Amino acid sequence: MVLSTSVSFAQKKKTAPPPATVVSTQEQRLRTEIERLSVFGGGKLGVTAVHIESGKRFSQNGSEPFPMASSYKVPIAVQLLNKIDSGKLFLDEMITVTGKDMHIGSGMIAERFEWPGANQPGVALSVRSLLELMLLISDNSATDMCLRLAGGPSQVNATMARIGVSGVRVDRPTSVLISDWLGVKWPEDAEYPRKAFAEIEKTINEEAMNKSSKIFDADPRDTSTPDGMALLLQKIFTEPILKPESKSLLLDIMMRCETGQARLKGALPPGTAVRHKTGTIGMTTNDVGIVSLPGDAGHLIVAAFVKSSEKPIADRETAIAQVTRMLHDYFLLMR
Repeated sequence: MVLSTSVSFAQKKKTAPPPATVVSTQEQRLRTEIERLSVFGGGKLGVTAVHIESGKRFSQNGSEPFPMASSYKVPIAVQLLNKIDSGKLFLDEMITVTGKDMHIGSGMIAERFEWPGANQPGVALSVRSLLELMLLISDNSATDMCLRLAGGPSQVNATMARIGVSGVRVDRPTSVLISDWLGVKWPEDAEYPRKAFAEIEKTINEEAMNKSSKIFDADPRDTSTPDGMALLLQKIFTEPILKPESKSLLLDIMMRCETGQARLKGALPPGTAVRHKTGTIGMTTNDVGIVSLPGDAGHLIVAAFVKSSEKPIADRETAIAQVTRMLHDYFLLMR
């Protein structure tokens, strides 16, 4: 009887699938679930996840470009801090806010400072305040000022190339980006362009907007692949692409991000630390960041993008939240 039991146990050991097969099966289940959630969120979902400490990664549609929307504020921040690290700009430097800085979209600068005389001496914000407004509440006026201070799109892209990040490109200020999405021209020469744009916006009909939105989705400008964004986040966290104080500042602001609480963070265990930046425009909804796994399990980068979705933003956010939770659990169990 003992011999029979031993043989049976040995046979079971011989017929058990090797670990690689188990991992492959689990990964396939994960891919199937992400496809299901892609349908739920509408359009196409692309996601790349990297466990920083082990180097293990997962990618689905990871090499396909997606509109970054406001998640492009991460590479802008890196270049802005790069200028600060090189001594060409200072965090406490005061930047005058002018009437022409009142740009469309999210934020509070235009709402607080859009009055005649706002461009007179006395109305100014520090570079640090502009950086915080850009990343914390996704203020578009602050973003366009930060992009200008960073040296413009060409300098952002040059820095991406220098640090070895491909697939991430910045081409336009938010003012032009939003105008292109709506299919209208940004009134950049107006003293208060946000007010001038409000009049133009009234002339946009739904048919024209849908057409321009689809053109926008196919535009290669201001896009990122999930792989590229994940690599940028990995370099921010693990490589000396910024001085330690600049790295700490950037990660601290991203930890305090106030937008998109239902996205990466939406289905994670309560209290999970997430350093992230969201993006939303038209049929696009994104969230990219670094998730702290429990205990000593390390950190997980997640770059999640949804594009070409005609479903409500809440559905896209749910898809991102559920994908993030699955990746959280997958890497926690697989490490």
